[in-house]
Amino acid sequence: MSSGTMANGSAAPITHGDLREFPADPAACLMKLYRKHGPLAQLRAEDGMALTFVFSPELNRTVLSDGKRFHSKFFAIRGGRKSAQRRVTSGLLTMNGPDHKRHRRMVMEPFSKKIMPAYHEAIAELTGELLDGWEPGSTVDLHEEMNGYMRKLTSAILFGLDDPELAYRTGEKIDRWVHLNHETGMGAMVSDEGFLDSYDELLDLADSLEGDIQAMITARRGQPPTRDVLSILIDAAEKDPEGGGITDMELIGHVTLLFAAAHLTTAHSLTWTMFLLAQHPEVAQALAAEVAEGVAGDAATPGEADALPLLDRVIKESMRCLPASGYSQRLTAETVELGPLTLPPGSPVIFSQYVTHHMPDLYPDPMPFKPERWEDLKPPSYGYIPFGSGPRLCLGAMLAMTVLKTVIPSVMKRYRLSCEADSTVNAKIVSTMLGPITPVPMEIHPADGQWQHRPVHGNVNTLVDLNHTHAPAMRKAA
Repeated sequence: MSSGTMANGSAAPITHGDLREFPADPAACLMKLYRKHGPLAQLRAEDGMALTFVFSPELNRTVLSDGKRFHSKFFAIRGGRKSAQRRVTSGLLTMNGPDHKRHRRMVMEPFSKKIMPAYHEAIAELTGELLDGWEPGSTVDLHEEMNGYMRKLTSAILFGLDDPELAYRTGEKIDRWVHLNHETGMGAMVSDEGFLDSYDELLDLADSLEGDIQAMITARRGQPPTRDVLSILIDAAEKDPEGGGITDMELIGHVTLLFAAAHLTTAHSLTWTMFLLAQHPEVAQALAAEVAEGVAGDAATPGEADALPLLDRVIKESMRCLPASGYSQRLTAETVELGPLTLPPGSPVIFSQYVTHHMPDLYPDPMPFKPERWEDLKPPSYGYIPFGSGPRLCLGAMLAMTVLKTVIPSVMKRYRLSCEADSTVNAKIVSTMLGPITPVPMEIHPADGQWQHRPVHGNVNTLVDLNHTHAPAMRKAA
């Protein structure tokens, strides 16, 4: 790759190279561009196609707070106008302007604070079922365990359990559909036909997915509302004070994208947090003590969870070190000036949670996992963005935190986890999400307090410093 030069001869924040370097290893490409150019960078191909990257809180604010100039277009492949793929992608992540504002107001209802207690019972019940299946002395793939758990939980919360088989089957289809969208969509972004091999499968899966969700919508209509997201959305649409409601096509798009956004990101956050605890025995020991003192039953109540300060710091630091969303993007809706760069309409602009969370001026010594930094740390607005920020702040942020603050204490009360000796853990940003691409083998032990660090191999060591040793003074929980 080579750097660019501005018309006046000064160095431009441009690297000339192959755009396929970005999807090949997004985290490495993002960090290379940041280290080379600073808070604003552009990767430009010979044909003029370019990807522009912003990393600083100030530039994040510019892009994330201005919905007029920077539009969301989450899916590169939306299919023909009359295709099921077009309909299942017609949710909030592809809406802009007044449509987005009106629909977001309605879709917010099932994710409001008053609704969270209704989901806690399902979270606690499915967590208990998961942990009942673990046995001391056994080894589990933590990544697969958390994926399976979140498929069930997200299916239950979004679709209810009147027909659990249909709900779970639909969740598994959405999981596969998300991955196919990544494979085909990245091909559109970088003009590589090799990525488009799965296009026909994507369209077929969208057809099947639409049929399943439409069947659930039809079954719900006319029935007493239940406390799942689909029922709440149907009810909200019918009572829309502004009129217009939500069409079935839009409803299908909303629930599909809500599942896609909630399932893998929370599964990755659960995996990474428990993995990091297993790698940092002094933190795990302190958290286990806090949980033992502050949680009376098998699962923390919402009130108990909110009164665990170390748990809060652990989750914040986990989502800083290994954010489930590694990057996301916007498209310019008009000509935009970003620093010395002039971006024509339709230009992709990428912001990265992973890079922003590793900027040394925001987070001194950013590579190690150090929950104690959050005892005093107050990052600037748009400087800590695990759930994004601005008018498109993740709707499911509160639900994700409820899941994390229920599952992690439950695990800590019942078990001690340790990484399998000499295991290899590799990670990659796929479909914008930073997650494991190998198993995460975890040994299950009784909750005996004997936490121990076991070195692991793999590129996860390039994303977070797991060999950093420190003995922080853990403040006693208030």
